[in-house]
Amino acid sequence: MADGNTFSDVQFLTVAEVADLLRVSKMTVYRLVHAGDLPAVQFGRSYRVPESAVGEFLRNSQVDGQSESA
Repeated sequence: MADGNTFSDVQFLTVAEVADLLRVSKMTVYRLVHAGDLPAVQFGRSYRVPESAVGEFLRNSQVDGQSESA
């Protein structure tokens, strides 16, 4: 893997677990995966998301608190 971890070191989450963590629907998680915003591995018809990818997604999605003037 790119960050030096082996597959045995990676913890995978189901779509339902990711949805619970992010407090969004499972459909939102599927949209993020299909859009390429959240990396996932497909096993048959189901997806698994590396736990580290969820943390990275949250860090990259943080808002700086400044509002834009319209």
